Amino acid sequence: MGAPDEAGKAKVGYRALFQNRDYRLLFSGLAISMSGSWAYNVALVVFVFNATHSPGWVAAASMTRFLCALVASPFGGLIADRMERVRLMVTLDTVALILQVALAVVAAFNGAVVLAIILAALTSVTGSSYDPAARAATPAIVGEEHLAAANSAQSAVENLSVIVGPAIAGALLIFSPPAAVFAINAATFGLSALLVSRVRARSRPADITQGGAAGPIKQMAGGFAAFFESPTVMLLAGFSIIASFVYGTDTVLFVVISRDQLGTGSAGYGYLLAALGVGGIVMAGFMNRIAAARRLGAIIVIGMAVFCLPTALLTTVHSPWIAFLLEVVRGAGTIVVDVLAITALQRLVRPDVVARVFGVFFAFVLAAISLGALLMPILLGVVGLRTTLLIMGFAIPALSAVAYPWLRALDARALGDVSAIEPRIATLQALDIFTGATRAALERLARSAVEEAVDAGMVLIREGAAADDFFVLTEGRVDVSAAGEGGVERALGELVPPDYFGEIGLLERRPRTATVTTASPCTILRINGNDFVDSLTVSNLSPRALGGAQVRLARTHPTATVTFGQSTPEAPAG
Repeated sequence: MGAPDEAGKAKVGYRALFQNRDYRLLFSGLAISMSGSWAYNVALVVFVFNATHSPGWVAAASMTRFLCALVASPFGGLIADRMERVRLMVTLDTVALILQVALAVVAAFNGAVVLAIILAALTSVTGSSYDPAARAATPAIVGEEHLAAANSAQSAVENLSVIVGPAIAGALLIFSPPAAVFAINAATFGLSALLVSRVRARSRPADITQGGAAGPIKQMAGGFAAFFESPTVMLLAGFSIIASFVYGTDTVLFVVISRDQLGTGSAGYGYLLAALGVGGIVMAGFMNRIAAARRLGAIIVIGMAVFCLPTALLTTVHSPWIAFLLEVVRGAGTIVVDVLAITALQRLVRPDVVARVFGVFFAFVLAAISLGALLMPILLGVVGLRTTLLIMGFAIPALSAVAYPWLRALDARALGDVSAIEPRIATLQALDIFTGATRAALERLARSAVEEAVDAGMVLIREGAAADDFFVLTEGRVDVSAAGEGGVERALGELVPPDYFGEIGLLERRPRTATVTTASPCTILRINGNDFVDSLTVSNLSPRALGGAQVRLARTHPTATVTFGQSTPEAPAG
C-alpha cells in the first residue's frame, strides 16, 4: 500500500500547487512566453539564412545571443535582488515585447541582418534578469513545501516548449514570413506581462549596495561568494552544471548520430531533442516525492547514470524508434538532477542574495553548454563516433560514483543538522503564529535562529525603534510596557514561555509598539525579521494569532488595526 499512498500524496501536492492563484499566473506567463520564444528561435534562424544564405551568419546570430546571455546572467541576478521581483518581471516582459515588435518590423521590411541580431541579443539580455527573478520569487509564492513540485512543473513546461515552440514556428513559416512569428512572440510577452502583473505576492528589495558602499562588481561578487560558501549548494549545482555540459555535447552529437547511425538526416536531430523533452515531462510528475527524500546522494548518482548510460547503448542501435526511447529515458534522468539542484538553491541560499546566486548558476550552465558544444567536434575528430558514445556514456557516471562518498557525507550531515534543531522546531510548532507554516519553513527558521541567554533587566525591544528581529521566549519572564497613543508609560503585563513578541512591527512594517524588558534571566531565540516574514508569506496567520495581535496592538494603539494575514501588501520598490 506504500506506493499508492505516496502517489496519492504526489497528486495532492501538485493539485495544491495549482490551486495557488499566484503560482497559476506565474506558471501561465512562463509557459506562454517560453513557447513563443522557442518559436522565435526557429524564425530567427530562417530569417537570417534567407537574408544571407550563409551558415556563418546563422552561427553568428546564435552565438551572439548565447554569449550576451552568458555575460549578462550574473548582472541579471544582481538586478533581480535589488528590485521588487514581480514588478521587474512585468517590466522585462514589456521591454521584450518592444524589442520583438522592432524585430518584426525589421524582418517585414527586409532590414539589416546586423540590426536583427542586435535586437535578438538585447532580448537575451532581458531574459538574463527574468529567470533569476522568477526562480527567486517562487519560494514566496508557493512555500517551501511545494518548491520541488513548482520546479518540476516549470522544467516540464520548458521541455514541452522545446517541442511545441518549434512545431508552431514550422507550421507558421509554411504560410507566413518570419516577421509574423516575431510579432506573435511579442504578443506572448505582452500576455505574460498581463498575467504576472496580477500576482499578489511581493518581495522586499534588498539593499545590496551596503548603504552605498558596494559597487556593482562587489554586489555581484556577493552572489559568487554565496554560491561557493555552501558545500551542499555547490555540489548539487555542480552536478546540474555537468549535466548541462552533457546537453551541450548532445546538441552536436545528435546531428552525427542522426546522419551516420540512424540514417534519419537532419530531421532526426529534432526528434532526438524532442525525446529529451518528453522524458523530462514524464518524470516531472514524480519529482515532488523524489525531492522529499532525506538521502539524495544515491538519487543524484542514479539520475546522472540514467542521463548518460543510454548514450553508450547507441553504439549498437540503428532504429530511430529505439534511439528515441533511449533519449526519453535520458530526459527523465536529467530532470532529476536539475530539479534537485534548483530546489537546493532556493531552500539553502539566503533570500537577500538568492537571485544573484541564480544569476551565477545560470551563467555556469550556459558556459557548460557552450563548452560541451565546442569540445564535441574535437572529440569526434580524434576518436570517432563509437568511442565518443562510449566515453560520454560511461565517463560521467563514473565520476558521479567517485563523488558519491561526498554526497553521502552531505546527507549524513543534513540528517544530523535536523536532529540537532528538532527541539527548536518543536518550540516553533507550539506557537500559534506558525500554525500554517510548513515543516520546511520551520526547519529553515530553526536553523537561522540564534539562541541567546539574557540577564535580568535587559531591554530586548524598545518602543519606537525600527523593527528588526522576531523573538521567541523559551525560558524566564519578560515585562511589556508602552506609552502608546496616550503618551504615558504604563505596564502591560508579562510574558512567560512558550511565547513570542516582535511580530507586529515586522508584519505591519512600523516602529516597535512596546518595550520588552527581561524580568529574570531568560533564554530567547532571535530570528532575523526577513526570515520570519518570508515564513508567513504563503500562509495567512491563524485566527487565534491574528486576534491576539489585534488585542496587543489595541492596548497601545487603539485606533490602529492589524492588516497582515488579510492581504499581502505590495512592498515598496526602493
